[in-house]
Amino acid sequence: MSLASRLVERIRLRLLLRDEYESETLRRYFRDRWNIDVGLYSYGCFDRWRIPVNTTIGRYCSFARTARIVDANHPSDALTTHPFLYERQFGLVPQDTMNPPPVTVEDDVWMGANVVVTPGCKHIGRGAIIGAGAVVTRDVPAYAIVVGNPARVLRYRFEPDMIAAIEDSRWWEMSKRELGELIRTNPDVVFRPTLERLASRPRQRAA
Repeated sequence: MSLASRLVERIRLRLLLRDEYESETLRRYFRDRWNIDVGLYSYGCFDRWRIPVNTTIGRYCSFARTARIVDANHPSDALTTHPFLYERQFGLVPQDTMNPPPVTVEDDVWMGANVVVTPGCKHIGRGAIIGAGAVVTRDVPAYAIVVGNPARVLRYRFEPDMIAAIEDSRWWEMSKRELGELIRTNPDVVFRPTLERLASRPRQRAA
């Protein structure tokens, strides 16, 4: 790609990022170019250098601008750890020699500043919170709050029966407009959810 082409692409991406919460064009661009699939309303994750190829990110996720996912380690048992050995772009090997498995981040995950998700983690469950500076070395359960290096489960956001009720509600399938309407008509369900309040609203139908 020429210098002019790279400049045009950079400008285009910057323009698309102005509407990163809802832009279908931006999502299609990342999906088609790098197989990075980002759900609606998620933000902070449209960065090829922090998010690897073959990553799926759900809806309503919040990524700090310094959080990153690392999908593979440099080889430690070869003559050198340098990417010359496993990336075709440098001209020394005929094809890329690393093909790490995909990474999945489910809906409503909050990833704090300077989080590093290492290759040992391939799945982050829905509703999880990853505290600032955490180094995640294994999969993260849904609704867990994890902190530290290596990251450990500090606690869960809700009790198991409440988690089940939230899962049954499938609220993350709501549009921004529908969520706004729920906030307007029944704010307690959103800001102070209980089993009774969640049971009182209709279950969200699968998209």
